[in-house]
Amino acid sequence: MPSPPAVFFSPVRHGSLIRALVRREIAARYRGSALGRAWPVLAPLLMLAVFTFVFGAVFQARWPGQAEGGLLGFALVLLAGLLVHGMLAEVVASAPGAVLQHPNYVKKVVFPLETLAWVQLSVAAVHALTGFALLVLANGLFGTGFHPASLAVPLVLAPYALLLVGLAWGLSGLGVYLRDLSQLVPPLLTAMMFLSPIFYPRSQVPGAMQWLLDANPLTFVVEQSRAAVFQGAWPDWAGWGWYLCAALVVHGLGLAMFQKLRKGFADVV
Repeated sequence: MPSPPAVFFSPVRHGSLIRALVRREIAARYRGSALGRAWPVLAPLLMLAVFTFVFGAVFQARWPGQAEGGLLGFALVLLAGLLVHGMLAEVVASAPGAVLQHPNYVKKVVFPLETLAWVQLSVAAVHALTGFALLVLANGLFGTGFHPASLAVPLVLAPYALLLVGLAWGLSGLGVYLRDLSQLVPPLLTAMMFLSPIFYPRSQVPGAMQWLLDANPLTFVVEQSRAAVFQGAWPDWAGWGWYLCAALVVHGLGLAMFQKLRKGFADVV
């Protein structure tokens, strides 16, 4: 079993393997589809259309500060939040079954199992960054304009990515032993979506319930991404630093859990 420092630097040591697996995953996902690689753009647009119709057209929801943009302004703000949650859903939803889906990697070949989390993160990052590029373009043409601070979005997502890998490690290790985990994660992801300021601003949440937003790892990333794209505000560096510290703790704990649990993978898979 590799040492914790070796696993921690796995993205560097196994960079070529991760890139190859990411390319294979993306190619396999869209193989045989008529629109092929256009789906990373079309998928968030279709999801956006449904949520915008329900919350924007039916419930007449509007976002403070985006009122002049009407339904389009609300749609763009909504898309920013959905892209952040999409990264979480894509990485974490598949994590409990990540090891179980590759029994040959456990029993028959020497394979760095910790790279599976980085592969899922990389695929999710490709989709999210594609969506944010589309969002910046649409906001520049039809919304509040182009802002240099939009370039900080990948920096805002960086500690979030570390946190997601830590969660993926922990869940993939536990998922080998607790098969019900794959059924529990999807409703938790839905709860996290509605308990974050994706469909509503923080100002609409009663003061006594604000802690629910603060405890949600989506909140900071959603708010800072929106501020960069729509308001041209650079990240809150103090908040970013605290978020990075928390993400590193989750990253380390997830790694430690995965390393401890992987000793018995071959006996269970």
